[in-house]
Amino acid sequence: MWLATLIARNKFDPSEREGGKTPLVLGLCFITEAAIPFAAKDPVRVLPSCILGGAVTGALSMYFGTQLMAPHGGLFVLLIPGAITPVLPYLGTILAGTVLTAGVYGVVKRKDVGGVG
Repeated sequence: MWLATLIARNKFDPSEREGGKTPLVLGLCFITEAAIPFAAKDPVRVLPSCILGGAVTGALSMYFGTQLMAPHGGLFVLLIPGAITPVLPYLGTILAGTVLTAGVYGVVKRKDVGGVG
């Protein structure tokens, strides 16, 4: 959601843009709950965007055979040698899913007019 608030900035009100900073920090830890306020406000657009991005990320990670040996920790697990293999395809799959999710949501999101999304 952080990236969506950047690429489709004009479609988000100032409070949403400010709230879009939290998903960046939590997303680096692979904590997805920061998307809940966005999903609660606009479930018809947020949920399919997240599902599509997650599906592509999962498919690519299977294709490249990427592995994360730690049960949690997000990108900070990169600091542990051998915990993520292979590293570049792993990062590429995450980047692809993130960009796809943000791009799709940025396209389908409607600009708030009079408090209606």
